[in-house]
Amino acid sequence: MKNISGKIYLMLGFSLAGTSVVTGSILTEKLNGRLVTPISLGIMLLCLFPFYGIRSIRLAGGLKKRDLAVFTLQAGFGIVLFRLFLLTGVGLTSTVEAGILTGTTPAITSILAFLVLKETCNSWTVLGIACSVLGIVLIQKNPQNSAAFSMSHAVGNLLILCAAASESTFNIISRKYREEGNDTELFSVPPMIQMYLVSLIAFFLSLIPGFYKQSVLSLSTIGWREWLALSWYGLVVTALAFIFFFQGVKRSGAYTTAAFSGMIPLTSMLLSLFFLNEPIGLNQWAGGGFIIFGMLFIGRQS
Repeated sequence: MKNISGKIYLMLGFSLAGTSVVTGSILTEKLNGRLVTPISLGIMLLCLFPFYGIRSIRLAGGLKKRDLAVFTLQAGFGIVLFRLFLLTGVGLTSTVEAGILTGTTPAITSILAFLVLKETCNSWTVLGIACSVLGIVLIQKNPQNSAAFSMSHAVGNLLILCAAASESTFNIISRKYREEGNDTELFSVPPMIQMYLVSLIAFFLSLIPGFYKQSVLSLSTIGWREWLALSWYGLVVTALAFIFFFQGVKRSGAYTTAAFSGMIPLTSMLLSLFFLNEPIGLNQWAGGGFIIFGMLFIGRQS
C-alpha cells in the first residue's frame, strides 16, 4: 500500500510540474523569464504565510547546517535553475519540443541513481529507460517541426535539456538525504513545511537574476490571464506539486521517481494540444505511449 501511494503522489506531483511548460510559455509572451520565478514564488509565500510561514521559520532555526544546505540545493536545482533554463528555453523553441525534451529527465535520473546512489539496475529498468528514450525519439519526429534549425532554436533546446538535468539532480538530492534519516532531520520535516522553506530559499536566490536589469513596471502591462498564470505557477506548480513530490519520494525508490518524472513531458504535450492548439502527430502519440510503458517498467524495480 505504501508503494502504491508513493507512485500516486509522484504521478500527481510530476503531472502538475508538467503544466509549468505551458504556463511558462504564456508568461514569457509578456514577461522576461527571469522575472517569473520571484514573482510567482512571492505570491505563493504570501498566500501561505498565515498557515505555514511562522512555523516554517521557527523550525528552520532548529535544523542542522547540513539540513539547511540540502534545502538550499533543492531550491537551487529544483526551482531556480530548472525554471531559469526552462523559461528562457521555452521562449526560443516550441512548447511541444520543450515538453518533449523534459522527457530526458527519467533517463538522466536513472543514470544518476546508478552512479551516485549506487542503486542496482535490473533488466526492467534498462527496458524502461529504452522505452523512454524511444518515446522521446518518436515524439521528436514531428513533421511540423521539420523547418531548418536556427542557432537560437538549438540554444533553446539545449536550455531545456539543462532544465531536465536540474530536475534530475533535484530528484537525486531529495532521495539521497531521505535515505539518510539517521543523521539528518529532513525525514521528520512535514512536506508542507519543507515545501515552504525550500520555496523561501528559492525566492531569495531568484531575486538577483530576476531583477537584474529588470523593471517591476513591466508587471503593469500584464492582464488577468498573466496574473492567473503567475498564481498557478506559484500555488500549484510549486506548492502543491512539491508537496506531492516530497510525499512520494519518501515512499518510493530512485528508479520509481525517475520513471514517474516522465509525466512532465506527457502532461506538457497534452496541454499544448488542448490549450495552445499545437499540432501533435501519430509519432507524438506513439511516443507518449512508450513513455508510459517506460514509467511502468522502471517502476517495477521497486
